[in-house]
This record gives sequence, structure tokens and C-alpha cells, in this order.
Amino acid sequence: MSRKSPVVIPEKSPRLIGMVDRDVQDRTRRVVISYSARHPRYGKYVRKRTVLQIHDETNDSHAGDRVEIAECRPVSRTKRWALVRIVERAPMKAEMVYGETVKVKDPLKDAGKTATKSAATKKSVKK
Repeated sequence: MSRKSPVVIPEKSPRLIGMVDRDVQDRTRRVVISYSARHPRYGKYVRKRTVLQIHDETNDSHAGDRVEIAECRPVSRTKRWALVRIVERAPMKAEMVYGETVKVKDPLKDAGKTATKSAATKKSVKK
């Protein structure tokens, strides 16, 4: 079997739905599957999570996306799951919606100006 062979997902393989947590690496995503389970002794429901490394051949998913993953053959040391489909895309950031970057004001520069303006308005209000 060649190293570049495509990942084949069997029909009967287990499938899960989770959120993409990190998309920094090439063709690798970190998916978090959150669930709650009852504590065996105290009976309280405790939040738990499973973190899986998945294989995304086309680099299509990004952080915040809900994805469906399926178990497959080992792709690397940590990757045993592959991306099946993207269930729901993450909402786009406001900076990307209009195609231009939003200028962020420097709070240190504006701190003196806003303090003097607010002091001036307070004086005028008191009179």
C-alpha cells in the first residue's frame, strides 16, 4: 500500500459528531466531542470530552465547524479517524464579512483623550 493512498471509510465504521477545535496543521484537525455522564458514586452529571485527531484530506474544515467523523485505518501515529462531512460551518468573523480589516483603536493613545473629554463633560454637567 502506497503512502499516498486515499483513506477509505468503511460503511459500517462508527461515526461521531464533534467540533473542530484546532486547524493549524496541514490535513489534520483536532475534534472535541463533549458529553455528560453520570458519576458512578455520587450520581451527579459530569461534563466530559473526548479529543481526537482526524484526517481532513482537502483542508476543508476550520475551527468552530461541526463535523461528522468516522473511524478508519491508521493514517499516522495519532490519527485513526477521518472527516466524513461538515455538518455546520462556523459563523464568519466580522473582519472577514466585508472583505476589509477593521482598525483597532489603541487604548493607551485614546485613554488620555477620553479621560479629558469625560472630565470636560462632567464639569459642564455640574454647572
